[in-house]
Amino acid sequence: MRSLRQLFLEEELIRLVIRLGLLALLITWTFVLIRPFGTILAWALVLAVAFNPIFVRLAKILGGRPKLAAGLLTGVNLAILIGPAAWLGVGAVEGIKDFAGQLIAGEFRIPSPPEAVKNWPLIGSALYEFWDEASSNIRLVLRQVTPYLKPIAGMLLGFAGDAGIGAIKFLLSVAVAGFMLPFGRLLVAAGRGFLSRIVPEQSEHFLDLAGATIRAVAQGVIGIAVIQALLAGIGFKLAGIPIAGLLAFIVLLLSIVQIGAAVVMLPVILWIWTAKDVTTAALLTLFLIVVGLLDNVLKPLLMGRGLTTPTLVILVGVIGGTLAHGIVGLFVGPIVLSVAWELTVAWIATDRSGPIRNTADR
Repeated sequence: MRSLRQLFLEEELIRLVIRLGLLALLITWTFVLIRPFGTILAWALVLAVAFNPIFVRLAKILGGRPKLAAGLLTGVNLAILIGPAAWLGVGAVEGIKDFAGQLIAGEFRIPSPPEAVKNWPLIGSALYEFWDEASSNIRLVLRQVTPYLKPIAGMLLGFAGDAGIGAIKFLLSVAVAGFMLPFGRLLVAAGRGFLSRIVPEQSEHFLDLAGATIRAVAQGVIGIAVIQALLAGIGFKLAGIPIAGLLAFIVLLLSIVQIGAAVVMLPVILWIWTAKDVTTAALLTLFLIVVGLLDNVLKPLLMGRGLTTPTLVILVGVIGGTLAHGIVGLFVGPIVLSVAWELTVAWIATDRSGPIRNTADR
């Protein structure tokens, strides 16, 4: 016959199992409920961190009114999203759909050079021959590889189909970020308390490092890429390019992964000189050159400590974020991966050499 102590221990064990089961059920259920909003909250947090310096200055200008400053900043961001960003976004989606359709149908081709190129001084004849030969060769290659590109076309169509949901997520993220801005100090305190339980000796440094990395990538990489893409898209529209939205989207991608917009700008400028009069071509060329060099001016201003994250990490973040979360992941992915990279490097440095210096010293 079992003793009373054994019965008591069995009852306690049963209670413990029930409590742990209920806790696991609660955690799982909570995760299922908030999972659809994960990317929205992540992008909202990124926006809140990135715009916090502007928010603080604006609140001081408005006489210490944080809610009014947050409302104005949110209104401006929503106006940009609903206005020029939506205008170019619709064009990009249509361009992606057309491009995917051409890949599926096997009709994609590189246009032949206009006859007017032959009349250009000095380089006209040589450029025409090079362009014509390249067009013919590329067309032949594309015919051979088109069957293998159809899966890519399907992925592009899926990405374009996700654009509508992505736009809604963007709008919700901006609105949520606006609500977060006035509570920045509370959020920082909560983050500090969370990190103090994980890395008590380096919680302050890791929090500063995470914030600095988010601002560096959000402002100095993604922010500049968005500005360049918007301005480039406006230039492409003024030039009358049919796929202006798609080209602007490509500029966005190339700028985020640090390749630069010149890959798109040079062919566009070349096309402009074949299709427009001299005055119009000169003005558009000057505008696009300024847009292409914009990152050289803005990066020193927006990236105070510089970006130490390797380009490969950002590229993987762009690809992985897009595949996992669609268009919002295109922006969230490189930021999350950059923060993870910087914190991992800092953690390894801490283990090797003890406490490391503050972010301001890096």
